[in-house]
Amino acid sequence: MSTRTHSSPNVIGGLLGFAWLLVILVPIYYIVVTSVRPREDYFSSNPLSLPSEFTLEPFRYVLENDFMRYFANSVFVTVITVVAVVTASLLASYVIVRSRTRLAKFSQKLFLMGIAIPLQATIIPIYYLIVQLGLYDTLWALILPSIAFAIPITILILTNFLRDVPKELYESMTIDGANDWQMFRSLVLPLAKPAVVTVGIYDALQVWNGFLFPLVLTQSSDKRVLPLSLWAYQGEFTVNIPAVLAAVMLSALPILVLYIAGRRQLVSGLTAGFSK
Repeated sequence: MSTRTHSSPNVIGGLLGFAWLLVILVPIYYIVVTSVRPREDYFSSNPLSLPSEFTLEPFRYVLENDFMRYFANSVFVTVITVVAVVTASLLASYVIVRSRTRLAKFSQKLFLMGIAIPLQATIIPIYYLIVQLGLYDTLWALILPSIAFAIPITILILTNFLRDVPKELYESMTIDGANDWQMFRSLVLPLAKPAVVTVGIYDALQVWNGFLFPLVLTQSSDKRVLPLSLWAYQGEFTVNIPAVLAAVMLSALPILVLYIAGRRQLVSGLTAGFSK
């Protein structure tokens, strides 16, 4: 006769989870509600209450103040950086996993060392190098350092994922006469799709929200990206808080859409590659 064990509900864990949910939702609610609130209503009512009148005037005000230019700059920097990082890292990860040479092992250790280097500790050498290359105050001054700092963690994730690909698949394709490029195109690319989406979204989020490089390596207003523009809007809009939060909402939408579109692949990529 089998005995059933009934576990008591974790009340404390549930309460803590609910409290953490409130910590996340309250700021989001405040941003959304304030961004559709008239500026006069913001100062005359409770900021957490629903506005007496909904308006899109803050969004119109933001769009009229060069928001689309800053948005285009961010899209350009993010897309170029992510494409370059994912392409280079996937090729390097394939070589590291498949090759048995000392150079491949040394390259992996060298890439892993890059994870331990904090960005803030290298900003002065990066600034000097960018100036010497004649790239200061250009969007490429943001792209090249972003690529360099994103490659180590991307290679770490992709190599762990590719190591879980069964060796029998490589061996069967080798017996069929496939070379490395054919195996990479026909085997690695389809199987690595979850990991590629994972690192792509992660890298895009880091580049999209990057603030230090734009602050130090650019100065012209036409070279601003969204994080730096939000900082500038705080000074330009002064007491127009709804307009500032409308800009925050508009800047967060692309990453939110990207996450929703790739959430299934993202979950698969986060749980894959670490089973060994």
